[in-house]
Amino acid sequence: MRGCVSLKARSELCDRVIAEDEEIDFLEKQVDQDAVTLLIRFDPVATDLSEVISAMKVSTDLERVGDESVTIARRAKRLSSKPSVSELALLEPAYELAVSIFPDSVRAFADGDFELARTLKTKDKELDALTKEFIDKLFVQAETDSKFVRSCYDLIFVCARPGANRRSRNEYR
Repeated sequence: MRGCVSLKARSELCDRVIAEDEEIDFLEKQVDQDAVTLLIRFDPVATDLSEVISAMKVSTDLERVGDESVTIARRAKRLSSKPSVSELALLEPAYELAVSIFPDSVRAFADGDFELARTLKTKDKELDALTKEFIDKLFVQAETDSKFVRSCYDLIFVCARPGANRRSRNEYR
C-alpha cells in the first residue's frame, strides 16, 4: 500500500506487484499439491490433518491477498494520472496498521500463537474504524468537488475490498 500512498514515485513498485502475482498463484497451487501428497502418503491423524487443511486454506487466502494487491496496484497506477485527493494522506494510519497486522497474522498461524492471534482482533477493529473514517471523508470530498469523483471512487474501492475477504486465522484451527 505504501507504493499506493506515494503514487507517482512508486509506479515501478506497482508494476512489480502486478508481475509477481503469477508466482503467488504458482505457490498456492504448490502448497495444495504438497498437502494432497501428504494426505495420500501419510494418512494423518486429526491434529496433523487439521494442520494440513489449515495450511491449504491460509495459502488460498494469501493468494487472495496477492490478487487484491494487483487490484490495488492497478488502481494506484490509474490514480497517479488523476488529480490528487487531499485526503490521501489520511490513509497512512490505516496503511501502517494493516502492514503491522499482516505479518503478525501469518506469524500467529505459523507459530500457533493464539495470544498473538487474539490481539489481532482489536487491531482489526481499529483498522475497520480507520478505514470507515477515511471512506466517509472521501464521500464528502467527492460530493464537494466533482473532479475528484473518480479518484475517490478508486480509493474507496481499494479500501473496502480487502475487508470483504478478511478472515481470522483462528477460524482455521
